[in-house]
Amino acid sequence: MTENTNSNIQNSEQAREEKIAASRKLNKQLKENMSKIKHKILVLSNKGGVGKSSVAVNLACSLSEKGFKVGILDADLHGPSVATMLGFEGKKLQGSSEGIIPISAFSNLVAVSMASLIENSDAPLIWRGPLKGIALKQFLGEVQWGNLDFLIVDSPPGTGDEPLSICQLIPELEGGIIVTTPQGVALLDSRKCVNFLRNLKIPVLGIIENMSGLKCPYCGKNIDLFKSGGGKKAAEEFKIPFLGKIPIDLNMVNSTDDGKPYIFQYKDSDTARIFKKIVELIINQIK
Repeated sequence: MTENTNSNIQNSEQAREEKIAASRKLNKQLKENMSKIKHKILVLSNKGGVGKSSVAVNLACSLSEKGFKVGILDADLHGPSVATMLGFEGKKLQGSSEGIIPISAFSNLVAVSMASLIENSDAPLIWRGPLKGIALKQFLGEVQWGNLDFLIVDSPPGTGDEPLSICQLIPELEGGIIVTTPQGVALLDSRKCVNFLRNLKIPVLGIIENMSGLKCPYCGKNIDLFKSGGGKKAAEEFKIPFLGKIPIDLNMVNSTDDGKPYIFQYKDSDTARIFKKIVELIINQIK
């Protein structure tokens, strides 16, 4: 009885020490990884359905088109969509002796998404907070991101586990970009995101007003489907940069479903020019 008890205690102590050693190793890897990335930016919104992921993807693509080396981390573990938007849905992440190899989506652009780890895309991810924190830590620490100019983190809606974990794991975040919609109620949602970032001492790089008007394909008249000005009003209230308005574009819907980023497919469109202007504003802030 005593020998079995002593053996169990020794095994438990050994397991605890191994766990501590593994945690220290991952912390070291994370620090080394992040030191190789010049600018880390979090893209967030307080609610879903505002087109945050499509904005994050096209911002990343626009940066890569300018010659920057860019990585995009899909931190939306329960509803990953970056893989679909970048056209690598169904492609699995590969490992090496040095860690996880990110998927090379386009020239100058690599990406990592939970969608590349799940066997069945219809299977729900039934995880509590601690597991999600560990997964994000592994994505940041065990993935071979390499030397990047930008890492864009597409956060899930809200101010819960995932965005909080990202902000705590990357204390040197360049800042956060808030995506909202034009209606007045967006002011309330934007306020929460702004206060979330400020409470964590993360700079607010600005607000993007998405789905801001629709140009009628027949008469050319602009239609404000969701009113107008909510994002700009929020930016003015909090004295933070207003980065721009992105209109509803039917081609945006098709390009995200087809896995062909809008910014590459419609380079000469008005919307593409707006994205490029937003990117310039972000770069100028960082400079």
